[in-house]
Amino acid sequence: MPSTVLQITPFMHAPDVDAAIAFFTDILGFTCPYRVADYGYVELEGAGLRILQNHGEDGAPPGNRRFSYYIDVCDVDATYRVLKPKLDTLPAGDVFGPVDQHYHQREFMVLAPDGNLVVFGQAIASGKDTARSD
Repeated sequence: MPSTVLQITPFMHAPDVDAAIAFFTDILGFTCPYRVADYGYVELEGAGLRILQNHGEDGAPPGNRRFSYYIDVCDVDATYRVLKPKLDTLPAGDVFGPVDQHYHQREFMVLAPDGNLVVFGQAIASGKDTARSD
């Protein structure tokens, strides 16, 4: 296969595209280089996400806290520290972690406007098999 893939950009169907863009830019530090009507593209250090206003016709169920948006980072704890002041403005229960997972990733999760999760993760040594929460 030719090397033409640049990145994977998930597509979020949000009930309010303005609120979703504000969430990613104001809380998580993304930029929004492109915005029209009911569509926006946000990015953070090469990681992109496309947001489309959900007008109810796509048949998708409401959010269910799935891992829909996974962002690999070099240092999850440093990322968390940078975002923490703004994460603290979110409702209780909308942020979980950082925590070491049994599948050898250290992660923190943030509830996104569509009810699914934005997860920031980093690989950890396979010798760490116990979960810890900070």
